[in-house]
Amino acid sequence: MEISRRSLLGSAALGTAAAALPLSRARAQAKPVIKIGVLNDQSGPYRDTGGLTSVECAKMAVAEFSAQMSGYTVEVLSADHQNKPDVGAGIARQWYDQGVDLILDVPNSGVALAVAGVAKEKNKVHVNSGAATSDLTGPACNGNIIQWTYDTWMLAQSTGGATVKAGGDTWYFITADYTFGHKLESDTTTLIKAAHGSVKGSSSYPFPGTTDFSSYLLQAQNSGAKVLGLANAGGDTINSIKQAKEFGLTMDIAALLMFITDVNALGLEVAQGLHLTESFYWDMNDRTRAFTKRLLPRSPDNYPNMDHAGVYASALHYMKTVNKMGVAAARADGKAAVAAMKALPTEDDCFGKGSIRADGRGMFHSYLFQVKKPSESKGKWDYYKLVQDSDPEHAWRPLADGHCPLIKS
Repeated sequence: MEISRRSLLGSAALGTAAAALPLSRARAQAKPVIKIGVLNDQSGPYRDTGGLTSVECAKMAVAEFSAQMSGYTVEVLSADHQNKPDVGAGIARQWYDQGVDLILDVPNSGVALAVAGVAKEKNKVHVNSGAATSDLTGPACNGNIIQWTYDTWMLAQSTGGATVKAGGDTWYFITADYTFGHKLESDTTTLIKAAHGSVKGSSSYPFPGTTDFSSYLLQAQNSGAKVLGLANAGGDTINSIKQAKEFGLTMDIAALLMFITDVNALGLEVAQGLHLTESFYWDMNDRTRAFTKRLLPRSPDNYPNMDHAGVYASALHYMKTVNKMGVAAARADGKAAVAAMKALPTEDDCFGKGSIRADGRGMFHSYLFQVKKPSESKGKWDYYKLVQDSDPEHAWRPLADGHCPLIKS
């Protein structure tokens, strides 16, 4: 094929024009970027509860939804809040100022409440999967936050309620001394008293940093209560149960917030027989198993719990919402984006079909499980027996009882 001089000169001229002009054109043609930040504990007692597995869940949601992104791309950032509200709020403020649109996960109720306040101040979006305080959809709720996965009211009703029904009518609490621990103890105490039970006492311990629970266990044993209520989570729950077994504690143990990752750390020999509540279990059905199979190459040593599942599902729902309302509108007004998320029914492999209530409460099933005996387990991470399935209308606190400022009485 012969190339004419005119064609060659034309190509050269086009190349010169392309070199001279396209900066503005390239920028005009560049796709807008949605930025998602995963903020959690990556080095402390909640590192397996959320941590890097939550980051991978967000990245997987983005990768799987990429073909459906309508004219935009998504970046995922991550950071460790060190279980310090001031650190978490500082990261959130910096991220939002630098263009982050959505912050996910945020275990630790103190940090979550701080981040929720920053989201409102900056008119951005925070979807919480990792914090338990029911105040996020109660007195502290605002139009920029959603609480996806679980809360203290749900845990108290499910695990606490089952323990009381089984005859556990006198309790002693060991409580992490911060917002989450005290709210979980309070919500469970309300349930116990409503059932005509009583609380014999409570010990609060410094969080984070406590590893020796022996003095608290001795106080619990001496109280004469039938039930030891653990108002803690993650590494603290693991250490409390291990030391209770070593101590020869004769009380029933109610692990009010416990994850499958904690059961794995304890081993079935120690954890067998415990009751716990999650809103997701990897082996629940074909869809949860398919989700887990896709995630395991990214997180081979840490099967997903409900916190991880909530990060995946909420990232997916946010991107569906961005598609529906448009990138510019979603980025410009976080409150409007949250309202659009509430208006759009949810569906994913982790939780199936669900919805988001006006107070920001994710409405999904919750499940009471009993940990299997070693002889009952058929394979790796086969840990749970289903005891009770609570539908969304019964799993969560009634809307009117939360006193969310968004709800007009």
